[in-house]
Amino acid sequence: MADSFLFDVADSLLGKLASYAHEEVSKAWAVFGDLQGIKDTLTIVKYVLLDAENKKDQNHGLQEWLKQIQNIFYDAEDVLDEVQCQESRNQFVQASGSKRLKVKHFFSSPFFRLRISHRIKDVRDRLNKVVADRNLFGLERMDVNVSEESREMSYSHVDALDVIGRGTEKEEIIELLMKCGGEDGDKGLSVIPMVGIGGLGKTTLAKLVFNDKRMDEVFELKMWVCVSYDFDIRKIIIKIINSTSTHTPVLALARQENIDHFDTEQLVRRLREKLSDQKFLLVLDDIWNVNHSKWVELKDLIKVGALGSKVLVTTRSLSIASMMGTVPVYTLEGLSLVNCLSLFVKWAFKEGEEKKYPRLLEIGEDMVRKCRGIPLAARTLGSSLFSKFDLDKWELVRDSEIWNLRQNKDDILPVLKLSYDQMPSHLRHCFAYFSLFPKDYLFSCGEICNLWDVFGLLQSPNGSQKLENISRDYIDELHSRSFLQDFEDFGHTCVFKVHDLVHDLAVYVAKEGFVMLNSDTKNIPEHARHLSVVENESLGRTLFTDSKSVRSILFPIQGVGLDSETLLDSWISRYRYLRYLDLSDSSFEALPNSISKLDLLRVLILSGNTKIKILPGCICELQNLQVLSVRGCTELEALPKGLGKLINLRQLFITTKQFLLSHDEFKSMIHLQTLGFHYCENLKFFSIPAQQLTSLESLFVQSCGSLDSLPLYIFPKLQTLLILNCKLLNPWLNDESLITNSSSMKHLYLGDFPNALTLPHWIVGAANTLLSLVIKNLPNLTMLPEFLTTMTCLKRLHIVDCPQLSRLPTDIHRLVVLEDLSIDGCPELCRKCQPRVGEYWPVISHVKHVFIGEPKGEEN
Repeated sequence: MADSFLFDVADSLLGKLASYAHEEVSKAWAVFGDLQGIKDTLTIVKYVLLDAENKKDQNHGLQEWLKQIQNIFYDAEDVLDEVQCQESRNQFVQASGSKRLKVKHFFSSPFFRLRISHRIKDVRDRLNKVVADRNLFGLERMDVNVSEESREMSYSHVDALDVIGRGTEKEEIIELLMKCGGEDGDKGLSVIPMVGIGGLGKTTLAKLVFNDKRMDEVFELKMWVCVSYDFDIRKIIIKIINSTSTHTPVLALARQENIDHFDTEQLVRRLREKLSDQKFLLVLDDIWNVNHSKWVELKDLIKVGALGSKVLVTTRSLSIASMMGTVPVYTLEGLSLVNCLSLFVKWAFKEGEEKKYPRLLEIGEDMVRKCRGIPLAARTLGSSLFSKFDLDKWELVRDSEIWNLRQNKDDILPVLKLSYDQMPSHLRHCFAYFSLFPKDYLFSCGEICNLWDVFGLLQSPNGSQKLENISRDYIDELHSRSFLQDFEDFGHTCVFKVHDLVHDLAVYVAKEGFVMLNSDTKNIPEHARHLSVVENESLGRTLFTDSKSVRSILFPIQGVGLDSETLLDSWISRYRYLRYLDLSDSSFEALPNSISKLDLLRVLILSGNTKIKILPGCICELQNLQVLSVRGCTELEALPKGLGKLINLRQLFITTKQFLLSHDEFKSMIHLQTLGFHYCENLKFFSIPAQQLTSLESLFVQSCGSLDSLPLYIFPKLQTLLILNCKLLNPWLNDESLITNSSSMKHLYLGDFPNALTLPHWIVGAANTLLSLVIKNLPNLTMLPEFLTTMTCLKRLHIVDCPQLSRLPTDIHRLVVLEDLSIDGCPELCRKCQPRVGEYWPVISHVKHVFIGEPKGEEN
């Protein structure tokens, strides 16, 4: 399937053009006709973009045509966003009552409207001209939908001698299949789901199991069905019936019955005849897409087998595996480096030939490390070098990305890109942003959420879902599709990494619009829109792109930052359409006043700058700003006056030397949802009236050593609370306001309180809402309160570094929805909770994910 990236951009533009707000504004500004013309032309060109993407590799002219279209689309987005920004400013001016602002607005608006009208007309003319050329390329209209293309249908045969390093996994799967019994009420039908990223060898492992002689002894009937993309009940029934004929010895020589013309009732009757009272093994290989009702329908049809019948499912989707399985999901991991190297050698050399080329073997080991345990990647690399013994050729492959190799249909790129192509369009668009971060980067949910949100990628299906929830849904779906690894869920947020080959895929699909700058970067492509800096050496040269439409600049690596105010001023002056500016770990002393020119800026992150002492007042003119972070700016004397002008702020993270924060700075922040105070050592208390910050849902207070009170009653909608290392603060006070206002709490994190002997009693107010409870470094905590077992919604309980805690509440088994329990740094309690042998294990063994640290003694 063609990439639908430009199709998605066109769709987004049409949405903006069709909005009521833009329609009203365009009529008022006398540009309605031009905008309507752009809309009409977009509608025409939108559906030929997919065909253009399909044909572009064979036509250089078509590639240039698409680049022109893309640039025009981005320019159109810029001008529409400018219109939206100006209208927001108009509304603020009208609401403010400020005479000075109204005068300034009066003189600036006519010029602005004239400039915008000229730009809109220019976009319309350019778009019309380029679209008129579409007929030169013979483009046809294509409807966008998820491609039903998939890899070829699998079959059950495999040569076991060709498989390397799956002996342990094979035995584990066979053990699961040979266990007696099954799901209660399902006549013994057990479903074992195997999940993993494309190229890991799920199908190969399933074949090894299927063809093992022990399976012939255990199961009277074996069936292999490759489902692939379309989970069509009728087609699957036909495949199962045909597979019974293939694998039943008595019928093996019989002519296969033609049942394609059977109606559904006839097919169901024949299926049940074949399976009835037979102990069978059914492999459903390569399942991509199935809803619960379809699966239940199929399962009900095949539950006629004898006790002990099994279904083995392979899929790339964790959600599908969890939904179908009756036992815990079997997650297939990558091969060891030794086994991966053996597989590479098998495909790169004739048998024994590798002994003649020790230097090539050394280079081959370096290449295999890139594969990160993916067998198909090792095979792809080995195949590309088969019987080629040129040292330079091997070094060239080693030093290049694997995607630069010529890829056959079953090589690693087509296999992984198939997973990408099967994603819905909103996920494909989001996926490209992973390319801005280096390999092995630890992502946080909030960080990637802000990046996606800035560029309008988070779309609520019903228009009312919160952005944070939408982004979490996206991340969960990417995780389900096996694109994410090392996934850890902390309730209000999560962290994860992407596999190296998945990162390479993101770079491949992002193309030149996304550029990660390092010391090897020679220039920035003309069409670059997103830049990230991952090495300080890359800043030694002044790098600019001819395009002035860069939309994001970020420094994602700790220790890599900007120290040149001159370069920053140059960037700001040149890239006036910046929406996202993350200058984390920079060390410049002053933010240039030119920052106020970035009218479209929505995210400004200055975290970790230990030299900046003051922020310019003009920063308060950035009325589109939604996220501002000065977290870890330990030398910052004070926040600028007028911060209340940032009426669209949703997130604010503060480090300051101030003793008191004026409530006037917060009274206009009616959209503020997240507020963080970090390392504010002088801050003594909040001076914020109760009627303000009524939208706040998350509050983080960390290392504020002078803070001695925390009036939670001023945050009536608070859902997430984190308090760490605030030595004067006593959250253990049984304040009535705390009890009253904990009734909406979902996530609570408490840590670094040396005097705490138990948990605060006011937590009981959140008994019906609390989802996550994390406590850490409470050295004198001796007991957990019994009311903890009344937390009927608690899903996550982490207890870390509480060395005096030695027992759990007696009714801990009542936490029936608990699915994540972690206990570490609690020597005696860890001993009692050891899997299978600890005295508490019977009451916690029902928990889905349990981590118990080593029961070591306390260190001196």
